[in-house]
Amino acid sequence: MTSEEIINTTIDFVKEQLKDAEGGHDWFHIERVYNNALLISENEKVDTFVVSLGALLHDIADSKFYNGDETVGPKIAHEFLLKLNVDSTIINHVINIIKHISFKGGNEVQTFHSIELDVIQDADRLDAIGAIGTARCFNYGGFKNRPLYDPNIKPNLCMSKEEYKGSTAPSINHFYEKLLLLKDKMNTKTGTEMALKRHAFMESYLKQFYSEWIGKL
Repeated sequence: MTSEEIINTTIDFVKEQLKDAEGGHDWFHIERVYNNALLISENEKVDTFVVSLGALLHDIADSKFYNGDETVGPKIAHEFLLKLNVDSTIINHVINIIKHISFKGGNEVQTFHSIELDVIQDADRLDAIGAIGTARCFNYGGFKNRPLYDPNIKPNLCMSKEEYKGSTAPSINHFYEKLLLLKDKMNTKTGTEMALKRHAFMESYLKQFYSEWIGKL
């Protein structure tokens, strides 16, 4: 198979795998990350084949929906790519991207590095902020039956990975525990520039949210 055929086959596979996924982690999330990763790649020296596969497979089995099991996604991706006879070096690179892309509370030291990971991580983080990121935040909060906001529950900025994964805090807290932090955690110049506008939207949104919460005109 050619690289193009492998990418098209991967797209079909991901669409099928995620056809019943939660709205913030469905095929359309993957498509946005894929498109943004390719856009960022235009200004970086990357292997676009690795970027394409990594972006398409990065959330093939998000651990949030598998009782926190972080091995499911890499396993599914590995078996799928093996069937397509993808080179083992590329498979290992893609698997490492899947294993290391997540935020996980933002306090863990990342042990794997590549420019391809940087690009996909930026693309994934861009989809977590701005108008779509805000919608995804509340969609997932509704999916988990979390309150919108509780003034008595303060954001926790010092969570361990386990605490972060097990959090049941209100959706608004997620802005402070993750979303508003992402602007300063971008890896690439293009990603950073794209993040600024989305970050500004979230700040404006929160200001409006609090005004409406207390009944201001």
